[in-house]
Amino acid sequence: MLTFIITAGGIGKRMGGSVPKQFLLLNDKPILMHTIEQVHAFDTSAELIVTLPVDYLKDWEEMCTKYTFTIPHQVVPGGDERFDSIKNALEKASGEWIAVHDGVRPFISKSVLNQLLTEVKSHRAVIPVIPVKETLRIADGETNATVHRDHYRIVQTPQVFEAKLLKKAYEQKYATSFTDDASVVEAIGARVHLVPGNDENIKITTPLDLSLAALILKNWK
Repeated sequence: MLTFIITAGGIGKRMGGSVPKQFLLLNDKPILMHTIEQVHAFDTSAELIVTLPVDYLKDWEEMCTKYTFTIPHQVVPGGDERFDSIKNALEKASGEWIAVHDGVRPFISKSVLNQLLTEVKSHRAVIPVIPVKETLRIADGETNATVHRDHYRIVQTPQVFEAKLLKKAYEQKYATSFTDDASVVEAIGARVHLVPGNDENIKITTPLDLSLAALILKNWK
């Protein structure tokens, strides 16, 4: 069985305003609902676990009632760090494979999901990435220099893992170097395999992202 952990435990400071970004409306309903619908449409039998800010658990219940949102999912409280939120969710996860996905990425393609779930069976840890299009420079104080963008990739979610591997990785103590689940798994010596992601799979973190998401949604299938 497959478990999807949809992490939405943050408060979205970069978006501004008083409402966490995952609850902002994208066209007709909260962003998080769009994300859950995409995942559920891909695999209706998958176990869905959603991490939410502790102070917004009741708000989410009210939103589900208001928007008649009935897709089955478990809710777990988020922690101080993303690491803590995922660790809480892993205690509830029962799938053989676990996909961890950002709650504010509602446009993951089915073809990418299929490839991730195929590749994880032989690589144990797989993540979607896209090429860097802009020129990059590395800056260190007053020194800066161009770097070869072909050597870099932009990381997306969902990141998919063998359950035993991911749970073992989350037994270690939190470190500030843990920026995503792949970095947590790498810290115990595991290798991470890359697969091509899709450009539409943006992370909605700013007002401009929200405007772009509305345009993507008009042509999304």
